[in-house]
Amino acid sequence: MKHTTLTRTRRPAPLLALALGLALTCLAPALPAAAAEPAAVAGTTTLSGYDTAVLADDPAVYWTMSGAGSGAEADLGSAGVDGAYTGSPTATTLPNGDVAVDFDGATQYFEAPDADALSPATAGVITIEAWMRPDVLQFPNDEGSGYVHWMGKGEAGQHEYVSRMYSLDNTETRPNRISGYSFNTSGGLGAGSYFQDAIEPGQWIHYVLVINANAKSTAYPNGYTKVYRDGVLRDQDDLSIRGQVIVPERGSAPFRAGTRDFGSWFDGAIGKIAVWDSELTAAQIAAHTAAMDD
Repeated sequence: MKHTTLTRTRRPAPLLALALGLALTCLAPALPAAAAEPAAVAGTTTLSGYDTAVLADDPAVYWTMSGAGSGAEADLGSAGVDGAYTGSPTATTLPNGDVAVDFDGATQYFEAPDADALSPATAGVITIEAWMRPDVLQFPNDEGSGYVHWMGKGEAGQHEYVSRMYSLDNTETRPNRISGYSFNTSGGLGAGSYFQDAIEPGQWIHYVLVINANAKSTAYPNGYTKVYRDGVLRDQDDLSIRGQVIVPERGSAPFRAGTRDFGSWFDGAIGKIAVWDSELTAAQIAAHTAAMDD
């Protein structure tokens, strides 16, 4: 497994920052000792091969979800939306050995503030990618009918989107369904896509949700949602539900993982959350899945 080290400052794009860092390294011997490292440097981040693959596709937001021990999570994407942890979740490891965050399913969560880069209304399209690992199949702190919101952006009157997982037993007969929904800000019914497979506790899943209100067609007159599992497109649906059209609008709710609005709690691990203001291609998504094995 290959790793590189990124020196982090706020920057316009991750690949440009890497190139700039190399240039500064080459010039350092000619500079006075006091100027060898810019005062703005906040620290260094070791990048794995997986991180490099994701950053090559220029995400607006990229949280490696490796900062639980410090309580803070730096955004390595271009938007600079840093987040923080509440409740001291513990560290765990992804299949490639990288660090991820394990939430207790009761009190622990990650939060980042509302930002343009986190709203599908900004560009009309958003791609949200993460690795998720349920540690139980029956969630004790659910929404009432048997599902939990493990990632999303939405609160009362400020709804945008959510990633959901059902318990094995639930009142809607959706055993361990994993889905993603887009909402009008008023809430109510959401338009979404899902996959419903036999899930093993402790099993890592690569999850991607696409919301695209721009790509209208005969098949999808209002745009669509898509959901991928492990690099494979599993479902695609129109941005409407029972005759109600979903039109993404900017809300003020923060982005959270481990919960969405404290109405339910995810017992399991989450790693490598990335957000784009465009739709990733199927080939890009498949490449990210494959990069976890490199």
